[in-house]
Amino acid sequence: MKNKKRTSMAGGLLLILIGAVLLAFQILPGFHIQFSWPWIVIAVGLFLFTIGALTGEPDMAIPASIVGGIGGILTYQNATGNWESWSYLWALIPGFVGTGILLAKVLGGEKDTSWREGGWLILISLILFSVFGSFFGALGMLGDYWPALLILLGLILLVRPFFRKR
Repeated sequence: MKNKKRTSMAGGLLLILIGAVLLAFQILPGFHIQFSWPWIVIAVGLFLFTIGALTGEPDMAIPASIVGGIGGILTYQNATGNWESWSYLWALIPGFVGTGILLAKVLGGEKDTSWREGGWLILISLILFSVFGSFFGALGMLGDYWPALLILLGLILLVRPFFRKR
């Protein structure tokens, strides 16, 4: 019964992803996808996720998220030619790990710990992405205030141990 539930959840997530892409084609007139070599990396990530869901190994969602996320970065860079963006896009990789942990916990039936374990990595990744993106001039929204994000990240890491469940 549990394996059937996991398979159903994995199939549902896959359908949501496909539906979101197809909906974007209909709603956004300029939206188009050019299939090129980075899509192979994304397909490998989806394959890992599907294999994990079908075999009852929810922890496969972690490497699947990492591989799929890196495939997304490579797709963006290949489409735009903005290869120097790697100087700050690498900071998204801990967020891919956090997303994988979150999916693995949900698929494994441990919903109560999923946000606590995966959410922190996602938050830290977004802060690092904002800091490095601002530092390298890609995210002009923060301007001269990006060091405040470093302070925020330091505070989170400092206070976090006091809020852990024992």
